[in-house]
Amino acid sequence: MWLADMGAEVVRIQRPNLKPLIPQKVDVLNRGRGYVELDLKDQSDCDTARALINRADMLIEGMRPGVMERLGLGPEAFTDSNPRLVYGRMTGWGQTGPLAQAAGHDINYISITGALHTIGGAHPVPPLNLLGDFGGGGMYLVAGMLATLYAARETGRGDVVDAAITDGTAHLMAMTYSMHGAGIWADTREANLLDGGAPFYTVYECACGGHMSVGALEAKFYAELLARLGLEGEELPAQMDVEGWPVLRARFAARFKQKTRDEWAALLERTDACCAPVLSLQEAPHHPHNRARDTFAAIDAVTQPNPAPKLAHAKAQACAGDERTPMQVKDVLARWST
Repeated sequence: MWLADMGAEVVRIQRPNLKPLIPQKVDVLNRGRGYVELDLKDQSDCDTARALINRADMLIEGMRPGVMERLGLGPEAFTDSNPRLVYGRMTGWGQTGPLAQAAGHDINYISITGALHTIGGAHPVPPLNLLGDFGGGGMYLVAGMLATLYAARETGRGDVVDAAITDGTAHLMAMTYSMHGAGIWADTREANLLDGGAPFYTVYECACGGHMSVGALEAKFYAELLARLGLEGEELPAQMDVEGWPVLRARFAARFKQKTRDEWAALLERTDACCAPVLSLQEAPHHPHNRARDTFAAIDAVTQPNPAPKLAHAKAQACAGDERTPMQVKDVLARWST
């Protein structure tokens, strides 16, 4: 999706008569991507796939390790016919290692990196599949492939990008591991600056049952928070007095319960108190900041995020669902002939 948003022509190969979980027309992840139907167990269709790959700049495959090789479509098959090909391999565990052939999902991949252990309260809480599938997986794949594409244009030689969600998620944890190594991050949940342990970096329930997020880490922003909450004159523990955090949390919680979420938002947004309302999926597209930046769009009656990041000159574009249609292989080959 991201590559298509940024202007790449992405053609997906899917098996015939595939019945997707989400209807093709409204599947946001498939926006901008046409597809061809090929049965890779059929030699003729496999040869057609090979012809497409021979004219592509990049290939993404998400099979278990060894499957593409058994189909005759592994990286070595294109060393001579398409030497500049950037071959992206997207898996949970990676191409090698004792778990490489095992099934798994996002929650399993982030489990072995230390990431899931750090998130939650009494029990670890899965952060949807944002951290593993999309953060440590998809976006690391994209970054690796674009770096390799740049190198291939300089050298004439492509490469294989082995993008494992476990590797990418571990890499995203670099700052946390740094802090732990420095002795300033406890290896337990809700005991640290950024995991909800600090009373000035957490979420509070309001009178209406909604919530406000608070992220006043720096001293000057924390002072602003106290002033805006009407607590600057009270005798409170120092901000970084960990022993006093329970007292601060209780006082902040009581204060936030005195107004609704929207009342607090009116008082605290657009200030240096570092606060924002916690919005639902239905509310978020209507927030004034998101509307001003066109963060969301309604395409095919489906509210969805617009491409990101924004570019100063080029225009990224989210394509409508009618462009996610079956394509004729001969038409794709004709366009890619040069």
